[in-house]
Amino acid sequence: MGGYFAQWGIYGRNYKVKNIDTSGAARHLTFINYAFGNVYAKNGGYECDIITKAEPGATDPNNPEAGTGGDGWADYQKGFTSAESVDGTADAWGFAWDDPRNGKAGPLKGNFNQLLQLKKKYPSLKVMISIGGWTWSKWFGRAASTDALRKQLVSSCINLYIKGNLPFDSGGNAGGEGVGAGVFDGIDIDWEFPGGGGQPYNIVDPNDKKNFTALLAEFRRQLDAAGSQIGKRLLLTVAIGSGGDKIANTEPGEYSKSLDWINIMSYDYHGGWEATGPTDFQSNLYVDPESPNAKTEMGKTYNVDASVKGLLAAGVPASKIVVGVPMYGRGWTGVTPGPKGDGLYQPAAKPAAGAYEAGIEDYKILVNKPGKVYEHPVAKQSWKFDGTTFWSYDTPATVRTKVNYVKQNNLRGVFSWELDGDTADAEIMKVMGEVNGQ
Repeated sequence: MGGYFAQWGIYGRNYKVKNIDTSGAARHLTFINYAFGNVYAKNGGYECDIITKAEPGATDPNNPEAGTGGDGWADYQKGFTSAESVDGTADAWGFAWDDPRNGKAGPLKGNFNQLLQLKKKYPSLKVMISIGGWTWSKWFGRAASTDALRKQLVSSCINLYIKGNLPFDSGGNAGGEGVGAGVFDGIDIDWEFPGGGGQPYNIVDPNDKKNFTALLAEFRRQLDAAGSQIGKRLLLTVAIGSGGDKIANTEPGEYSKSLDWINIMSYDYHGGWEATGPTDFQSNLYVDPESPNAKTEMGKTYNVDASVKGLLAAGVPASKIVVGVPMYGRGWTGVTPGPKGDGLYQPAAKPAAGAYEAGIEDYKILVNKPGKVYEHPVAKQSWKFDGTTFWSYDTPATVRTKVNYVKQNNLRGVFSWELDGDTADAEIMKVMGEVNGQ
């Protein structure tokens, strides 16, 4: 049972690694994926690296530099105070003799150090670096295109995140050889998406399908070699698109042989990008035959059950399938109540206002918004409607239904995107913990 910790959550949401502990979520987690690491054009190929640079694509996806951002400050350079720290100890600062010109290493700080502290408190917890994501999947298509480029990329990722050889910051106060060793127990590849369908600036190769399989095989080979040197098995997972079109663009039966498990991003089925609706579910377990999208390819395959069945049919073992649970909702406003007065499958004026982004809201905020909560008897998805604003999201009740589905189908487990969306007492995470009998 796992969850994604967002690198940027320490800013606007003020959600730090310590909150995973104080909320009670850590007691239920078996793994955390740290989102995200990026891949850059470097040394004649493509490599994992850590830089500090505002993401140009955040405001302009057509910018030539889109997809090349990074936040090394949050990763391992920011100093957390004793009050912000998992173990109550303030991060140490480097001194003059830690300067890289002297070949010394600065102390580990930032989110990486906090994750290491969390692992010390919860020894069975595994932490993985998740590489890519919606914004940083630009170079995967090219990096995976030849054997030599795959080897270069994988080697760089292991050097950076597993061996912990972190770049020095500009002042030489953070980074150095082996500084980050022990933080990460493996790698999660979140290529969004092989074959296209992601950001407009992503490189798409006609051979993405087979190259994705080959890239994962190379990660498995090099991770096994690196693990043998330190006496541990290093984990390899992926996060994949949930729809039938995304699954068809890959070879799940083949690539799953290289993996410990597959995280299905079983959410974002509908949302504010469909600005005028009709309103629909963003993370439903089953398709509702009455949905206006039910007869479309999206309607048929963009639901949890269809995704799971698609992977099983492709040859993926049930024991390698992990279902995603969103800790946020998708919504519209200016919604017509409709004949049932509940706003479902009705036209809208625009995406609903959100605390951080239009059309999206964290569960911790949604739970306190006005409106009546409904649960669809077929789709097994909840929504809230106040007469004009409609939010589709998972409640503890629908999360429990998903957990039971996972157990009944002998799947591996569940994970969440993202941990900072839950309440201060981890209301959703505690229900997810029932997958392990907690």
